[in-house]
Amino acid sequence: MKILLVEDDKQTADYITKGLREHGHVVDHADNGRDGLYLATGEKSYEVLIIDRMLPAMDGLLLVKAARATNVTTPVLFLTTMSGIDDRVTGLEAGGDDYLVKPFAFAELLARIRALARRPPIMAATALHAGDLEMDLLARTVTRAGRRIELLAQEFKVLEYLLRHVGEVVTRTMLLEKVWDFHFDPKTNIVETHISRLRSKIDKGFDKPLLHTVRGAGYVIRAPD
Repeated sequence: MKILLVEDDKQTADYITKGLREHGHVVDHADNGRDGLYLATGEKSYEVLIIDRMLPAMDGLLLVKAARATNVTTPVLFLTTMSGIDDRVTGLEAGGDDYLVKPFAFAELLARIRALARRPPIMAATALHAGDLEMDLLARTVTRAGRRIELLAQEFKVLEYLLRHVGEVVTRTMLLEKVWDFHFDPKTNIVETHISRLRSKIDKGFDKPLLHTVRGAGYVIRAPD
């Protein structure tokens, strides 16, 4: 089984990683929420995510909420020292599937992982939308108010990423990493060019624009009120 562990305490992470690998599992580890989100939403496919609630850079709740917003359906087991009922409910409402309070017996951790892996997969969304703009991920089509919009491959990917984050500001760096797989600034206007083309295709001729530039921050898709 391929498992992602996001845990900032080195001793705990080493203990879990060693134990899981001894039982034949493949484990990737991140020690902060930002890197954990990058791995959870990347190209690798995990069968279970083990996420600590309290993490540097991005806490576990935000990590899981962000992952679920991009249609990551992998089962999530939260690890935490917070044992209150309200804490458990908050974790489950954020998108978690199970909760294990520290300290815990390794045998229980294994049992919970196996139980999560046996659950039937949740069907991921096959369509995205904002207002009267709709994207069919299976047919690879885009329409607005019923009108077909023809997009190039990279334009489709940019719009898909924006629609997966409706109402959230998406930065230039996020687009470079997720759409073009650039983990450095190529010093080109590739993002700006694609945004301009996309805006002309999805907004031109319609009363209310959907694609907005947030000066100094990035871009956002907002559905009209």
